[in-house]
Amino acid sequence: MKTMIRTLVVDDERYAREELVFLLNQFPSIQVIGEADSGDQAVMKTIQLQPDLVFLDVEMPKMNGMEVAKALSELKNMPFIIFATAYPRFAAEAFRINAVDYLLKPYDEDQLKQAISRVEKNLIPQAKVDVASNLGKLAVEKDGEIDYVHIEDILYMYREEKVTKIITQKCEYEVKTALKELESRLTPFSFFRIHKGYLVNLKYVSRLTPWFNGAYHLELTSREEKLSVSRNYVKGLRQRLER
Repeated sequence: MKTMIRTLVVDDERYAREELVFLLNQFPSIQVIGEADSGDQAVMKTIQLQPDLVFLDVEMPKMNGMEVAKALSELKNMPFIIFATAYPRFAAEAFRINAVDYLLKPYDEDQLKQAISRVEKNLIPQAKVDVASNLGKLAVEKDGEIDYVHIEDILYMYREEKVTKIITQKCEYEVKTALKELESRLTPFSFFRIHKGYLVNLKYVSRLTPWFNGAYHLELTSREEKLSVSRNYVKGLRQRLER
C-alpha cells in the first residue's frame, strides 16, 4: 500500500520553492523528493525521479508550466499535477489538461490541504487502515518480543542515526522504521513534527519558550528534557496547539 506521495516542486523562484516545500512538510503523506527551477529541468527530473505528484508554476522562462504539463501528459506514468501560480488567467487551460487543482499565491493552507486530499484519495487506498489507526496501538519489537504500545502513551519519537527511538511514559523503544513512515501511520492521532528528526504528541506539550533565531524550546508534561522546535515548524505548531 502506498503511504507516501513522492512530490516534485517546480518554480523558477527559489523563495517560492522554499515556502511551498515548508508547507508541504506539514503533510505526513507528502515526501518532497526534488525541486526544479525551470520547465526543461522539470521534465528531466520527472523522468528521472518518477514522482507521483508535481507542483508546477506557470510563468517560467523558455518552457512555461502549461508546456511542461503537456510534455508530462505524454509520459507512460503521468504524475498528478497541481498548478501553483500568481496568475489566475491560466486556470481554464490547466483543467483542460486534467490538473488536480490550481492554487494561487500566496497559498491558502486550507485550499492546499483540499488539493492534497484529492491526490491522497487517488493514491492511498482508504479502505486499508493501519493497525495503529484501528486499535490505537503500535507494534514494537523489543528483546525478541513484540510489544503493543498504546499510542496515547507515546510522548515523542526521534531519529538517531539509523534508528528511531520511541519515548513513552514508562519505557523507551528502538525501531528501524523511518520517522516519516511512522508520522504517516500516526496521522489520525495528535502528533506533530517539531524538527526534521522529532515527532511529538501534542497532548503532552506543556510549554513553549523562545530560544534563538526564531526557534523555540518545548517542554512536555512530567519530563525534564527540553526539545528544540525548528523555526520552520513554529508557526504550524502554534496553530495546532492554539486552535
